[in-house]
Amino acid sequence: MTEKSPNRHKSTLKAPCLYTLLIQLNPSEIQPAIWRRLVVDGRISLGKLHHFIQIAFGWTDAHLHEFTINKICYTDPHRDEMVGEIETRDERKSYLNRLLAEGDCFVYLYDFGDSWSHVITVEKFEIVENDPYSDAYVAGGERACPPEDVGGATGYYNFLETVLSKPHSEEGMRLLNWADGEFNPEMFDRLAANAAIQRMLWNRWGGK
Repeated sequence: MTEKSPNRHKSTLKAPCLYTLLIQLNPSEIQPAIWRRLVVDGRISLGKLHHFIQIAFGWTDAHLHEFTINKICYTDPHRDEMVGEIETRDERKSYLNRLLAEGDCFVYLYDFGDSWSHVITVEKFEIVENDPYSDAYVAGGERACPPEDVGGATGYYNFLETVLSKPHSEEGMRLLNWADGEFNPEMFDRLAANAAIQRMLWNRWGGK
């Protein structure tokens, strides 16, 4: 994966702007693809983008996470477990329009055990005349988010094989009960995801 250095004029740093982000979950391991397309205000922080990704996919923010952009790690500085050998910066003070240009690709890693790697491509960057009506909205997406703690991509495939082919077996019923009683891997409710984002913004949760 090739990462490009952003190339933009300084005058764009405070100007209203939008990023269209294509986010694919473990694309080298999961097919057909689980993906979301997010349109976000470019002036938000990576810390806030973290919350938007969680909502868009349907995760519960139950595990640690980090962003990697140009070999630099951006994360929550209060979570000491994340500190490693690579350079680490505060995601709450790192803004999209200072880091990313159209065509850039970076990674959001969620749950270091299951290792859910969200590969994010900046499909479009545009300066707009007025402030966006919302900090973020989900413009598209397909397929359900895997259950939390399912065991990564391999565990997810094992889970699907059992609940889809043998749903009435003892193991199938146990897994379905563990997954809140039902699971449709093709289901993604974009309207519900956007409603959840608006609730978050209305409650002023998630930082800048």
